[in-house]
Amino acid sequence: MTEQSVSTVALGARRHPDGPLVTRLLDDLAVGAFPDGVGDALAAAPGLAAVAGTPGTGSTLDLWEGLATLAAYDLGVARAIEPHLDAVAILAQAGGVVDLADAAASDTRTWGVFAAEGGTDPLTATRTPNGWLLDGAKPWCSLADRLTHALVGARTADGERRLFAVDLAGPGVRPDVSAWHARGLAEIPSGPVRFERVPAAPVGGPGWYLDRPGFAWGGIGVAACWYGGAVGVARTVLDAARADDPSPFLLMHLGAIDVGLQAARSALAEAAAAVDAGEATGAAGSLLAKRVRGVVARAAEDTLVRAGHALGPAPLALDAAHAKRVADLQLYVRQHHAERDENSLGRAVAAGGVAPW
Repeated sequence: MTEQSVSTVALGARRHPDGPLVTRLLDDLAVGAFPDGVGDALAAAPGLAAVAGTPGTGSTLDLWEGLATLAAYDLGVARAIEPHLDAVAILAQAGGVVDLADAAASDTRTWGVFAAEGGTDPLTATRTPNGWLLDGAKPWCSLADRLTHALVGARTADGERRLFAVDLAGPGVRPDVSAWHARGLAEIPSGPVRFERVPAAPVGGPGWYLDRPGFAWGGIGVAACWYGGAVGVARTVLDAARADDPSPFLLMHLGAIDVGLQAARSALAEAAAAVDAGEATGAAGSLLAKRVRGVVARAAEDTLVRAGHALGPAPLALDAAHAKRVADLQLYVRQHHAERDENSLGRAVAAGGVAPW
């Protein structure tokens, strides 16, 4: 155990044909396309973006199934590719960005999205006669030492939040990979980056990054990765249950895992349909994303706990692939902010005009 067979992590009806992204990924995974992990993932990202489509354009289900399929195979690879696909979608939604961002689909560019805020020296953007400059520190910048470009959130002098495209190879960009000590997603260093008078091209207007419908859709795309990671862990439990004489407790945990994953799968499929139907914009889109992320995060956390109870310590200690899946998912799903996100969802539900159920 447990090099699992490569198969689609389907969200919609089991009989629907695989879309372009999933088909491409299955072909790539079948021939071992990512032997170097993150390095190969970044090399493949522009080509995958070219066939992936963007959320809300009719191929959302294929996009999220592709992310889930990739995450079930290797969450580290998915964590490297998902931000690139998100960045390309953001640039497409911005519609006509100049300079740094107008070649998002170039086969030589790899993109990240650095939007987290915090720290004692927050990133600021200053408009000068020669264009915008970024100064300060940005936390949680995944793979900043290996990507070529990034979309970076910063605050302007009047306190507005804006998004900028940045060439990470330019002068004044200093990633700190030494800050990353994670055991999960160890190959995805996500330490801070310091910017010192770094030229930047604006993407959208003030507040556009958070206000656009795609912000909520991108958050659901991350949840699709959590779901795929949970499926990868669950498949190890399923393999054990199909062995000779499984214990009744193992079967009980498998049944409970199935209930949670089916709920998460249904939530993602329903959300994909709503996005493509134009029904997930504004407050409705924000509420949908909060709900879906909550459902998927709960299923992922329950899968981790139940897999541990069902399998005991042996695969965590002796099965490198399973141990990696568990450690990666434990860290990745913490992008859901637990009680804080549930509080946010509760506020949104309470503020609604009609009872939601």
